[in-house]
Amino acid sequence: MAGLVPAIHVSEHLNCDARDKRWHEQTGAADQVLRFWRATINSWRGLKFAIRSEQAIREELVALVLAVPAAWLIGTTAARRVELIAVVALVIVVELLNTAIEKLSDRLTTDHDPQIGRVKDMGSAAVGVALGIAGLFWLFALAERLGLI
Repeated sequence: MAGLVPAIHVSEHLNCDARDKRWHEQTGAADQVLRFWRATINSWRGLKFAIRSEQAIREELVALVLAVPAAWLIGTTAARRVELIAVVALVIVVELLNTAIEKLSDRLTTDHDPQIGRVKDMGSAAVGVALGIAGLFWLFALAERLGLI
């Protein structure tokens, strides 16, 4: 029985940091910068596609643009202003993930599939929850600004 299970040496797991360090030394800084640059380009392409293809993304980007000056007016502290802007950015992140789920689901099949419908509904629910959280943050900040709390 012992011959069927591959031996795992503790020393191999303890040296993972050393292996990572060697890998980074071997790949070189130029390769790492190139990989980061490519990832940035892919992210930018994904964002551009989402903006072109999804009305909700465009609306949420407008909300983000409006949230920046509104946060300066409503937020009572610098931290509150950052929170107000960040919560709108969070909605955009969740919407991007929901859009990715929907696009992938549509790519899998154009037929009506109840399971895919439930997955899409969960993505939409995530957006709804994010919008609710954002709304509560903004209401709290507004109540704070008006001295209600």
